[in-house]
Amino acid sequence: MPYFNIVAETSENTVVAGYEPVKRKADSYQSEAELEKEFIRILGEQGYEYLPIHTEDDLIKNLRTKLEELNHYTFSDDEWDRFFKNSIANPNDHIVEKTRKIQEDYVQVLIRDDGSSKNITLIDKKQVHNNRLQVINQYEVKQEDGARHDNRYDVTVLVNGFPLVHIELKRRGVPIREAFNQINRYQRDSFWTGSGLFEYVQIFVISNGTNTKYYSNSTRFNAIKDANSRNIRREKTSNSFEFTSFWADADNHIIPDLIDFTKTFFAKHSLLNIITKYCIFTAEDMLLVMRPYQITATERILNRIEIANNYKKYGTIAGGGYIWHTTGSGKTLTSFKTARLACQLDYIDKVLFVVDRKDLDYQTMKEYDRFEKGCANSNSNTNVLKKQLEDDNAHIIITTIQKLSTFIKKYKGHPVFDKHVVIIFDECHRSQFGYMHSAIVKSFKKYHLFGFTGTPIFPANAGAVRNAQFVTTEQTFGDQLHAYTIVDAINDKNVLPFRVDYIKTMDINADIDDEEVWNIDRKKAFEAPERITLVTKYILDHFDQKTYRGDKSYIYSQLVNVSEVASTAHGKVEEIKKKQRVSGFNSIFAVSSVEMAKKYYLEFKKQMEEDPTKKLKIATIFSYGANEAEIDDENGIIDDENPEDTSKLDQSARDFLDMAIMDYNQMFHTAYSTDSDKFQNYYKDVSLRMKNKELDLLIVVNMFLTGFDATTLNTLWVDKNLKMHGLIQAFSRTNRILNSVKTFGNIVCFRNLQKRVDAAISLFGDKQAGGIVLLRKFNDYYYGFTTEDGKDKPGYVDMIKQLQEKYPLTDPQIIGEKNQVEFIKLFGAILKMRNLLSSFDEFTDKELLNPRDLQDYSGRYQDLYAEWKEKNKKDVKDVTEDIVFEVELVKQIEINIDYILMLVKKYKDEHGEDKELLVTIQKAVKSSPELRSKKELIEDFIEEVNEMDDVISEWNSYVAKQRETDLETMIQDERLKPEETRKFLENSFKDGKIKTTGTDIEKILPPISRFGGGGARAKKKETVIDKLKEFFEKYFGIGGKVSFVNVEGDENGKTE
Repeated sequence: MPYFNIVAETSENTVVAGYEPVKRKADSYQSEAELEKEFIRILGEQGYEYLPIHTEDDLIKNLRTKLEELNHYTFSDDEWDRFFKNSIANPNDHIVEKTRKIQEDYVQVLIRDDGSSKNITLIDKKQVHNNRLQVINQYEVKQEDGARHDNRYDVTVLVNGFPLVHIELKRRGVPIREAFNQINRYQRDSFWTGSGLFEYVQIFVISNGTNTKYYSNSTRFNAIKDANSRNIRREKTSNSFEFTSFWADADNHIIPDLIDFTKTFFAKHSLLNIITKYCIFTAEDMLLVMRPYQITATERILNRIEIANNYKKYGTIAGGGYIWHTTGSGKTLTSFKTARLACQLDYIDKVLFVVDRKDLDYQTMKEYDRFEKGCANSNSNTNVLKKQLEDDNAHIIITTIQKLSTFIKKYKGHPVFDKHVVIIFDECHRSQFGYMHSAIVKSFKKYHLFGFTGTPIFPANAGAVRNAQFVTTEQTFGDQLHAYTIVDAINDKNVLPFRVDYIKTMDINADIDDEEVWNIDRKKAFEAPERITLVTKYILDHFDQKTYRGDKSYIYSQLVNVSEVASTAHGKVEEIKKKQRVSGFNSIFAVSSVEMAKKYYLEFKKQMEEDPTKKLKIATIFSYGANEAEIDDENGIIDDENPEDTSKLDQSARDFLDMAIMDYNQMFHTAYSTDSDKFQNYYKDVSLRMKNKELDLLIVVNMFLTGFDATTLNTLWVDKNLKMHGLIQAFSRTNRILNSVKTFGNIVCFRNLQKRVDAAISLFGDKQAGGIVLLRKFNDYYYGFTTEDGKDKPGYVDMIKQLQEKYPLTDPQIIGEKNQVEFIKLFGAILKMRNLLSSFDEFTDKELLNPRDLQDYSGRYQDLYAEWKEKNKKDVKDVTEDIVFEVELVKQIEINIDYILMLVKKYKDEHGEDKELLVTIQKAVKSSPELRSKKELIEDFIEEVNEMDDVISEWNSYVAKQRETDLETMIQDERLKPEETRKFLENSFKDGKIKTTGTDIEKILPPISRFGGGGARAKKKETVIDKLKEFFEKYFGIGGKVSFVNVEGDENGKTE
């Protein structure tokens, strides 16, 4: 129920409450130039000043004028020259440093001519309308300025003269990805030229008129970085096109059309708020732009505080409210940003940000520390909290619900209880019940209480609780201020859908139904040794299929020093991460009790010893004797197990856990136990190794089923009676977005939970949620289906039929650009569908394409990819990545070098008579993206080498010899400095990439005459970089140990 009757309110909300799209008037064709003209016209109507400037000199003059206006100060020419060179266009500053200046260090110090200093504000974050907005178009950067190619940018918005928002437009009908790729090329070719002012761009907007999206400079910068690291596969992470966002209204209706987008996103107050308030610069130097639903939630809370303060409604339920944002949608980021902005309100003394779980993990602490040093600590001692609450300079304090509760009991009548405070619960579904919550609201006098939850308690899922006053989330926190459900998140591709399998493990009558009462007979049936054996066998037999282990690989940044980070106090040890190739994903097995966890752990050990081919890295963790009887009947809330204390375990359970931890210590060379501190560190270590994908399967009772995020986790095995809130929380461990291989969260239920799943999804999504949240059945994907809105979706069978009829392998090539585009789209769709179908048991023997045909089609697909990439280099009309090439998925069926060498040996053993085998080798090389650059080397090896007892040694020896020959040739042809070139390559092969920036590359270049023309050195550098990359791609990852500095080949062809 609403607690306030608002008569009038401001229209200055960043996200518009509701938006009615502008009715289109024109029916005629619209060119790109006309689209741009219309866009600039609307910006002009919204108060932007148009500037007809196209060169850097004019841009710098305008920047000086605008900074003088903002700071009410006139620079002398010498002062401006100093300030510009040192503070704005410092040659040592690039994207990260310039982003930090806009986001954090936006007040820079000017040394005046008289030696005194003056603060110069680059952007006014307190009074946003003091900032001046201008728009320019067709800004030019030329090769003579140092750019690799002549570039002309579409439209740029200047804030106080700084280019902070760049817009790239394509005409209607052209894929929006073209605009994304265009910006990537600008970054590669020219954003950094001259004074590098375009490296200040914070936000990019891409549009083809029909669809418009925005994203931060980190997304674009990292997409470029990934593209340049050719040895590393490009992934669907937060650095790619998949993480561009649509703008939306407060009800989560997207606003895709450019005209509508311009009237909302580019409204002056909206754009300035986004840049000044709703960007987050992380501890990893990544810039995140908040999504519309996150901004709306933040502003609704800030508005509620403001209104409640005016009406003197603090200290009551009317002064607060709750935000329902589904699990995985970035609640913690939103809630903490809200806390940061709330603490800036003049009349608020303190903001308490209350975290639901006790483990303030390393990453979370690091992020909190970045915003306010020392505001978070994971020490359970309340003295630290007491000091923070008494410190007038500590405006925001991060604590846990347990510590806050202890403080309230211990320090009754403390002066902080009379302060004006905002209390924000990051996950409010547990904190709202019982005496803990009551104590908080009774002790504080002037409070505003807000909760964030992914699974609110509604009357439908409210169970019996100790305090009837606090039954539902609304009764506890007040009005629901904003909702973003699991359906919204899946539609927006912020989380993945689920695929649920129900595995029958006993007669239908023995399975528990919702209405049936738990009793001892059923408990015995579920705990029967035969059933435990059966379930364990099923998991081991299906583990690879469900998690893609050994089948699909990708590059992932793994933490190298896990045990040091886990065993040391926060911040004492720096995290060291390294990109590694990992295979498949990992999983959690949720069981009903500690007793079941023990039985399953022993059964897994037994079966893995009997069949070593099924060996997994498994672990278990629990901290008290939880069992299903303790789970609330109605709402399914999962009790928290304490990761700091095992004292509630009986001796038998504790002894067992110590035994399991000893297995863990042996596996990872650690020294943990169930003793208090060591158990805390064990918990952290398990958490980190799950996130690192070092553990394959973790057996839990309650731990890790709420609040734990690991993007590498894709499967949850369930032998536990989950329902409502607990069910959605547990399922949501699996649906975090990672890359294009991970397309859904896998849930495998060994109990009949279908009714419970349907009930939970309809409650926390909407009545139509099932079709969006859960994947369809196998036959739908295999044979096709019709959607709820009447659209026919082709199945795998239809796609293969179309492929074989339209593009038969008997045709020597695919002729015509239109046909090539259609083939790429079709084969890409087939690869995605195969990726999805491969997790279904029914797909076995129904693939329709034999391995040879799949290889041949993949080869054609790769040829087209390479061919179109080459076209791009020649500045032909861009066609490359405008189509989505599923390169990540085609790589899943690739052949590695070991397989090729095995075929080569077989071919040689048969004295080259099996010509079919030679064709197989050639096709295998051609279909593998990793081996295409080594094609010539492999073919020459087959041609030249006759006798081979040890094919690996022969190959290594051959590669070492060819590598040295090619290197000498390159050094002589390009007149490179030999010693420096060898050192450069030594470091490149160690790092796994060719570094194209910095002084190292400059050191290897030959001396070039200064009279050779303005771009001579730049052209030479570009040629050398291309040759180095070609050399790297040809020889990286093959030929044994590599060293270029002291070349003496040993008998195995290795070089030291």
